[in-house]
This record gives sequence, C-alpha cells and structure tokens, in this order.
Amino acid sequence: MKNKMLTAILSLMLISALLTIGCSDGGPAQISLGTITGCAECSGQPPQIGEPATDFQFQTPEGELTSLSDSRGQPVLLNFWATWCSPCRMEMPYLQQIYDEWQGEGLVLLAINIGESADEATSFLESRSITFPVLLDTNYDVAICYYTISIPMTFFIDEDGIIQYIKVGPFTSLGEIENIVSQLITD
Repeated sequence: MKNKMLTAILSLMLISALLTIGCSDGGPAQISLGTITGCAECSGQPPQIGEPATDFQFQTPEGELTSLSDSRGQPVLLNFWATWCSPCRMEMPYLQQIYDEWQGEGLVLLAINIGESADEATSFLESRSITFPVLLDTNYDVAICYYTISIPMTFFIDEDGIIQYIKVGPFTSLGEIENIVSQLITD
C-alpha cells in the first residue's frame, strides 16, 4: 500500500513538474524507438551513488526484449530527457558526441524520453541527426523508479551496475561529460 501511495504521489509530482516547465514540439514519426516494458520493484528510496542501479526492461526498435542489467560489464550513461525541455535540447549535441567517441570504448548510452509519444521524440531526433539509442517511457515507469523530478537528469553506472555519479541539470560542455566518462571507463 505504501509503495502504491508513494508511486501515485511521485507520478503526480512528476507530471505536474513536466506540465509547468514547457511545451511540446513534434511531428510525424519516421523511425521507431525502443520502449520501456517494465521496471523492477522500486526500493522506495531515491537512487544513491554507490548503490546498484534499478533494473528495467525495454524493447528495442527491432522488437528485442532486453534490460539495463544486460549491459553489465559495460559502463552506462543513462539520461532522462524530453523534447520540450530547453536544457535537454542544449545538451543533446554533447551526448551525441560522447556516443560517437566512446561507444567503441564500451560505453552504453541510453536516453530515456519521458512522457512523450514516438511521433514527438522521433521528429526531434531526426531534426537534430541524433543516432544514439532512445527509449520511450510514456508512462513514467522508469522515471518514477529513478526519482526523476527534474530533467535532464543523468546517471553514470559502472560495469558492475553501481551508480557512480548523478547529474541533475544539463551538461554545459562536452568536457564535463568526458571527465566523468573517462573515470568510469578507466577505473
């Protein structure tokens, strides 16, 4: 009962915050995106540095069911965003550069679009030539488990599935992200 109440309260808080921050832009979908299919039971506590990242499942655009835990053995950059979020739009080119430069080093970048349709997300991604993996969290399942009450919000998870760094707000430079990623990959 407490978990259901907590989930309902967090859902309302997240939806309220999202509605008060911005407006959406979008268009017809031209490509498919991965979709969230389930989130593990939330602990009821916000994610903490040094603790395991909450696992969740998603379906790739190709229809393959996978999970965050399938990335064990590789560092993960997990970013929550939305198309209407100006700071999110500002940091997207940096994330694309990180993806291009670091995927060969084993970095997994998963961007989770929260609360929007495939049409909205796809139009945005195509207009900016974004090629990294994007998952749709239309029901806020993973956003709630990760206590994402402000976006953008980014979690850096090591190869053992442990959260090493949490960034609330946008990255203001490529170097800021590279410093964290290089520590994850070399540690």
